[in-house]
Amino acid sequence: MLSPQTVGLLLSALLLASWSGVPRFVHADDQTPAAAQRYRSELIRSARLEWGLSAPVADFAAQLHQESGWNPQAVSPVGAQGLAQFMPATAEWFSGIMPELDKNQPFNPGWAIRALTQYDHWLWERLRGVNPCERMAMTLSAYNGGLGWVQRDRRLAEKQGLNGQRWFSHVENVNAGRSAANFRENRHYPQRILKELAPRYLTWGDASCVH
Repeated sequence: MLSPQTVGLLLSALLLASWSGVPRFVHADDQTPAAAQRYRSELIRSARLEWGLSAPVADFAAQLHQESGWNPQAVSPVGAQGLAQFMPATAEWFSGIMPELDKNQPFNPGWAIRALTQYDHWLWERLRGVNPCERMAMTLSAYNGGLGWVQRDRRLAEKQGLNGQRWFSHVENVNAGRSAANFRENRHYPQRILKELAPRYLTWGDASCVH
């Protein structure tokens, strides 16, 4: 039987551990912003409509988290707008080729969610990867910086003996001409979404790089 002094010491140690940042198990939904919950059903519906029942919903949720922090009125310093942070020119062009998006309403959350899942799919169809994780990383790089840049980076990677269908440790390591600042931002974007944020949204649906 433990003495009162021993029990006291054990309780003190447990309290100290809880105060000093010792890792504790946290449910994934506890790490998502409260604002995200109001768009959960809309995102799942839109993603499955475009990508099928196995849609990587967690990736798209993480992308919206990264883009706007779930703020439908967000405007970036360079003019990107809404939940999905479409630049005006991109929103105008993409709404012109997608009949269901023809109203071009980047500040409308429903429009923004549909536009993000459809634009990601449009990019996905034009890129290849050795597996869904690598392919989604390239898709996100293209969303952030343009499809043309990803294609140029892939060609340069292959010229250097790297695998043009692998993003991580291959295509991500070469720069076909972006500015240093744009290169850093673009390489951080897939890493942040797929490896850091998507795990928080696994209760929403599948993810490309985590299970």
